[in-house]
Amino acid sequence: MALVEIRNVHKRFGHQEVLKGVSLNVDAGEVVCLLGASGSGKTTLLRCINHLESVDEGEIKVAGELVGYARGADGKLKEEPDRITSAKRARIGMVFQRFNLFAHLTVLENVAEAPVQVLRVAPAEAEKRALALLASVGLKDKAGHYPHQLSGGQQQRVAIARASAMEPRLMLFDEPTSALDPELVGEVLETMRRLTADGMTMVLVTHELAFAREVADRVIMMADGQVVEEAPPGEFFTAPRHPRSKAFLARIMKPQ
Repeated sequence: MALVEIRNVHKRFGHQEVLKGVSLNVDAGEVVCLLGASGSGKTTLLRCINHLESVDEGEIKVAGELVGYARGADGKLKEEPDRITSAKRARIGMVFQRFNLFAHLTVLENVAEAPVQVLRVAPAEAEKRALALLASVGLKDKAGHYPHQLSGGQQQRVAIARASAMEPRLMLFDEPTSALDPELVGEVLETMRRLTADGMTMVLVTHELAFAREVADRVIMMADGQVVEEAPPGEFFTAPRHPRSKAFLARIMKPQ
């Protein structure tokens, strides 16, 4: 059964149509990488999945539920109350390009805060879980530090631990390494590898093609707001079919 169902999704910003009828499924436990040039619609699609952006047409379901909308008696979609959307969104983790950590909270508090406030987990239990998650990303010794005391790579690993603390059924990654110095990228990718090994369903926008080739079950190529190709990574990276895929890979892949 598909965990994420995207059906004929359109999204406009003013007169610009950014998504032009996108449809795709993501199965539970699957890792899907969204590739494409800047402006192709990748990040907008990702943000539509958890209703950080609304859709103008079509629908998106996660675990069989619409996120951000409810279907009325007339069969049409309407915006649902924020509290209902927030409850659904709590089960969808998202890691951004920028780390978005709370500067006034320690690393431990950043990870433990949402389970206490949103899921009503007892503080002691949330702290125990947060310490275990920090250990899993190699940062238990930084629990008492503040974000400004960490490197960019460490902050992004804390952000991943924070998203994982909500025990999401789905994780979304929006170019999580693009703001990092090159020497810090590897530690974040290793943290993400561990998530895939644990069976986490993931949709990620990334330009780390070697990583996509290694961990993805499927690669989705987007261009001009549409899906132009989807294939297993072994097929996509060695024998792309669509001209836009070929041009994209030729431009950004270094010779072996």
